Amino acid sequence: MPAAGMTRREVLCAATAVAAGPAALQQASAQTSTATPPTATEKPPQLLSTQLTVNGVVHQLTTDSRTSLLDALRERLGLIGTKKGCDHGQCGACTVLVDGRRINSCLTLAAMHDGQAITTIEGLATGQQLHPLQQAFLKHDGFQCGYCTPGQICSAAGMLAEAKAGMPSHVTANLQQQQLLLSAEEIRERMSGNICRCSAYPNIVAAISEVAGARS
Repeated sequence: MPAAGMTRREVLCAATAVAAGPAALQQASAQTSTATPPTATEKPPQLLSTQLTVNGVVHQLTTDSRTSLLDALRERLGLIGTKKGCDHGQCGACTVLVDGRRINSCLTLAAMHDGQAITTIEGLATGQQLHPLQQAFLKHDGFQCGYCTPGQICSAAGMLAEAKAGMPSHVTANLQQQQLLLSAEEIRERMSGNICRCSAYPNIVAAISEVAGARS
């Protein structure tokens, strides 16, 4: 049994030290004397004043400099249509439009978008009139659980703008054509960053194809 006042670990450590001899004790003492001192108390986060223009409304926020755009939208502005999925930029559920370009809002800081125009799923409709992509997703049943749908629709809106501007994708065969034709293959490639765990992909492609055809 351990001696009075000593734990089993302390008894074993003492026995090991005795067995190892004076050299081991001297080495242990040297290591102790050169050990890294405890780190200082972590500094408080830096607060930044950021102006976010979201869906046409200007918001003045004071946020931690590390706050992501996704967290600012959801937790500070209450725009919970934008979803937090993987939080690593791999699923696309958090896709929003910044100055018309689609981005993963989980991968960028709110402070980086001071003064830029941000559009979320809540800002796509015009009053009670749904955006054509929203109407098409309803018509073609382009969702099941619906969690990825806001990101899918925002990404599709950005993708259609990219195609209209003539930006090719990895599967674009003719880089010289004046107007890109959004085939099903093109749409799948361009939307590959948006994951649907319910696998509603055929209906999503059908919805986007209808809107793309109406705009061509």
